[in-house]
Amino acid sequence: MSPFSSQFLQLLLLILCSLSLSFGQPHPLDPLTPSEISAIRTIIKSSSINSTSFSFHYVGLEEPDKQTFLSWHSNPTAHPILPRQAFVILRAGGQTHELYVDITNNCIASHRVRSGNGYPTLNMEEQNAVTLLTFNYTPFVESVKKRGVDLKDVVCSTYTVGWNGERDKGRLIKLQCFVVGETANIYMRPLEGITILADLEAMLILEYLDRIVVPVPEATGTDYRASRQMPPYGPRGNRVVVAQPEGKGFTVSGNVVRWANWALHVGFDARAGLVISHASVLNDENNEYRSVLYKSYVSEICVPYMDPSEEWYFKAFFDYGDYGFGPLSSSLEPMIDCPPNAEYMDGYYANGDGSPVHIPNVICIFERYAGDPSWRHTEILIPGKVITEAREEVSLVVRTVTTLGNYDYVLDWEFKTSGSIKVWVGLTGMMEVRGTDYSHAKEIRGEQHGELVAPNTIGVYHDHYISYHLDLDIAGTTNSFVKANIKTVRVNDGKTPRKSYWTTVKETATTEADARVDFHTAAPAELLFVNPGVKTKLGNTVGYRLISSSAAATSLLTDDDYPLIRAAYTKKQLWVTPYNKRDKWVSGLYADQSHGDDNLAAWSMRNRSIENTDIVLWYTMGIHHIPSQEDFPLMSMLSCGFELRPFNFFDRNPLIKTQPFSKGRWAT
Repeated sequence: MSPFSSQFLQLLLLILCSLSLSFGQPHPLDPLTPSEISAIRTIIKSSSINSTSFSFHYVGLEEPDKQTFLSWHSNPTAHPILPRQAFVILRAGGQTHELYVDITNNCIASHRVRSGNGYPTLNMEEQNAVTLLTFNYTPFVESVKKRGVDLKDVVCSTYTVGWNGERDKGRLIKLQCFVVGETANIYMRPLEGITILADLEAMLILEYLDRIVVPVPEATGTDYRASRQMPPYGPRGNRVVVAQPEGKGFTVSGNVVRWANWALHVGFDARAGLVISHASVLNDENNEYRSVLYKSYVSEICVPYMDPSEEWYFKAFFDYGDYGFGPLSSSLEPMIDCPPNAEYMDGYYANGDGSPVHIPNVICIFERYAGDPSWRHTEILIPGKVITEAREEVSLVVRTVTTLGNYDYVLDWEFKTSGSIKVWVGLTGMMEVRGTDYSHAKEIRGEQHGELVAPNTIGVYHDHYISYHLDLDIAGTTNSFVKANIKTVRVNDGKTPRKSYWTTVKETATTEADARVDFHTAAPAELLFVNPGVKTKLGNTVGYRLISSSAAATSLLTDDDYPLIRAAYTKKQLWVTPYNKRDKWVSGLYADQSHGDDNLAAWSMRNRSIENTDIVLWYTMGIHHIPSQEDFPLMSMLSCGFELRPFNFFDRNPLIKTQPFSKGRWAT
């Protein structure tokens, strides 16, 4: 028996942890600090895991159980110490290791060798190392020369191989390459036709294919840097300045943010990036905060491409599970990514060696006002008066930006004084294109897998599926999902000239199967998340409604196609599951080369009860991207989002007592 998995070692680890001394700690939901990441590395390196080298692939906070945290939060002085733990995924000795590390007590609490399909997220160090193999590989050097390109102008990138029915051959990666030369926009200049398969752990090239030779697209007109632009310049309005003469209206204490009627915790995770936790809104009627969200984050972004050729068929990326959002998050640019009134938070993650890496300014927080009203009304029916009353729409935005190869994702959580939460995603950056012989649309023959966007450049058809984990705690943890179906009723009684009207018929989902919703086929309905045990003064059940995005595409792939098997949850936009601390990632804990047996669709097949219990909403926005010439050589921001909006959560509109920043007036 492996010493890693022996019951004796597990028991010994627990005894050692229980005997260790406990020290002070940060907020229980705070992300791991640099010193904690360093301590985790030291604990593991000095452990009994007998391997000459470790490769760290995930190091993140192992949060306390929800009820333990809620009990602590309700009375911190009665629960002064909650142990700090981390969950760690390692590769060592050709195996995947899962460890729970007790940071408070300086020991490993549990350790097992993982078996099953799929592999951990890649780390940056192994990706950088494997791309360097190409430059000393003679067939590749010859292929570059054959295309008339200077080797020093070539850069290569890693592409996960996915799973397409083949047996497991280990941790493999594919490499494809681009030309820099006179432009920084490498993605518009692919070395088409070359595909390289490498072993990530042996660091060897296993297969090499140079199938077709097509012209490398020209660099002219592709560079996006301001220093490379020449007059005449493109259209631009005048500068708009954001000013707050009274100073910031929010406070940040550690990772806890308070603003207007909101209190929330902002964190950072190596896989999820930005995490919003324990978001509560003030109920003016009793001056108490009432919970809305326990934990929320983007769980996955799945991007399958629609070109079945040798160089493209495997491209169905799980950006969070394959690469992780944390290490690819950007330091935000003041005055561009965030306005001048923003405040920033830093982020930390563990690199492949387990050492902490600092990302400064990875999250920004700011108040937004764009000249919009939150509500307004002009009254003209009162004799001799015209009354106009309005309130400014000032909201709090928490933002992060991540660059996943060619695409940049801007992720916003916007909190409103009305109690609404607007969630917004912006897609920009560069398309992924393929080189082609075509230089004009009239030359295109046969089946098309994309659009000609420039000479010798095809923007390949693809999808974006952005999936959110939303652990809703509406006024507490006991919630239900209710579909208020909108039903047409025919009038036949002759008592009114009307022939029809519509009304609502409320249906409470009792199991997971009842809760799955495809917006394309479902009847019109309000989608409500309610707490059956909490009522307003009028007796209505308190809740929130989901207002869905226009980006509601679902997968068009056939059910037996491998990318869909791995991402079966993209067939519906909405799923509801009972809360399970371990169910975090819609694509599964191990997405790289996964087989679809550990994802949201697989969990939901258990068809568990979801009525009047702790539930999680999983919502997926989908976009079918048909590229156009306006997407070349860079893509303007394409945005989509959804809203969580109060539904009988308050006894009346909380904005009624909101004072204007400027004095209102009566006009005659």
